[in-house]
Amino acid sequence: MARGNQRDKAREKNQKEASKLKSKNSQSGTEFARTKEDQAAIMRAKQAAGESTTHCFHRPASESLAVR
Repeated sequence: MARGNQRDKAREKNQKEASKLKSKNSQSGTEFARTKEDQAAIMRAKQAAGESTTHCFHRPASESLAVR
């Protein structure tokens, strides 16, 4: 039955390490809000940069086939 004990000890060790990793957010409310707003600003900038480049083969209305 040594194998069963080894399994139990390994499970306890892994649960102990996992509990350290699962710690809650240590930021205060204002720090968390500031971080969240900074991340949102970064994402908005990325979205604006993505919209400025064209990834599709859309023709502007002035270049449609009917005008040619």
